[in-house]
Amino acid sequence: MALAAPSEEELLLHSTIMSLLSILGLFTLTGFVEIAGCWLILQGTTGRWTWWWCAPAATVALALFAWLLTCHQMASGRVYAAYGGIYVLASLGWLAAVDRVRPTLWDYAGVALCVAGTIIICLQPQAGVGAR
Repeated sequence: MALAAPSEEELLLHSTIMSLLSILGLFTLTGFVEIAGCWLILQGTTGRWTWWWCAPAATVALALFAWLLTCHQMASGRVYAAYGGIYVLASLGWLAAVDRVRPTLWDYAGVALCVAGTIIICLQPQAGVGAR
């Protein structure tokens, strides 16, 4: 028994979901790289780790962060706006994993609002003003 070919709507939905997952994954990686670079600077300036190790590692991490932001197809201002929500999410992940502080219900509610904003920005039609 042959399967029916997917409809145009199903193909569009699949494409949209895959695009959104790709964007969110890249933003998540970008967020962790930025936070890691800033955290390395903090370790070096507070004397927790040697500055001679932290400075080059932080430079590489922050350069990688800047490059990752250029990998998106949206206009740069829109990328920065959408990235902000994922940065908040990555920060809470860092809070739990590295700082060993459990996020509160308020943290989760705030990050949910931020990520919702990111998703809204990323799902808008790309034709017209502001699209690359």
